[in-house]
Amino acid sequence: MRLRNVKGAKDVIEKSDYIINNYYDYKGKFNLLFNNDNPIHIEIGMGKGDFIIGMALNNPSINFIGIEKFDSVLVRAVQKLEGQNIPNLRLIRMDALDIDNVFFKEVECLYLNFSDPWPKERHARRRLTSDVFLSKYDSIFRDLCNIVMKTDNRKLFEYSIMSFNNYGYSIDMLSLDLYNDDLTGNVQTEYEKKFVEKGNVIYKISVHK
Repeated sequence: MRLRNVKGAKDVIEKSDYIINNYYDYKGKFNLLFNNDNPIHIEIGMGKGDFIIGMALNNPSINFIGIEKFDSVLVRAVQKLEGQNIPNLRLIRMDALDIDNVFFKEVECLYLNFSDPWPKERHARRRLTSDVFLSKYDSIFRDLCNIVMKTDNRKLFEYSIMSFNNYGYSIDMLSLDLYNDDLTGNVQTEYEKKFVEKGNVIYKISVHK
């Protein structure tokens, strides 16, 4: 369940050095923001930031941008970053539907972690692995389109495999039970920690085209 109405969240977010407020200005040139030509990786729906912060700390030669729609969630990530110096990390408050208007031919990898499954069939096109979003992602990637997804929702996972396949993606890696497979390099999200503690099976897939 998402947090609601966190008092002062908007002000805290806008004042953070990690937040990109004028993100439209950097379309096609986010490398200027980081002042280097390192690869750019994005996480859509970064939540409270555990994954994107962990990835940035573990991979200093990669630039990471976390995207989150809700102030009440994003503010928790901003609070975690207070007093930290992570130069290869930035955050954007935006709706994923706008992603193709923000990035252009500059992203190396996209992470979709425990995205909203939108279980009702009439909402299928809202899923981040629907053809609606896959078509938007086409223009943001520099060369190959690389997507890495984790979820505990079996139906969303099955839907996503079919969606990737229908859209021309090839599977690089697929796990039907991540925590019984090789966990090398795995960075948890806050949801992932809770699901693992409950004994939920975690699914993961990595694809490219």
